[in-house]
Amino acid sequence: MRFVETIRPSADLRNHYSEISRQCRENGESVIITVNGRGDTVSMSYEDYNRMKARLELMETLAEAEDDVRNGRVAPIESTFDELRAQLKGE
Repeated sequence: MRFVETIRPSADLRNHYSEISRQCRENGESVIITVNGRGDTVSMSYEDYNRMKARLELMETLAEAEDDVRNGRVAPIESTFDELRAQLKGE
């Protein structure tokens, strides 16, 4: 995934919201809003936000799994499925 970013001052957010919103939605751009020349917030389409959030959650889950394997917190798949079956049967 490649991020395309545009930098705009906070006054543009007030005065040109529709244009910024369209830029985010139609072009897939993220717009960095600055205050006094420094980055303050980022505007992006809701779809892009959800996609990025899902990717981050997946990366966190994979990092936790990798840490579990590295630290020996694993179990044979057969016993894991046996435990799941027992839980589903209410045992």
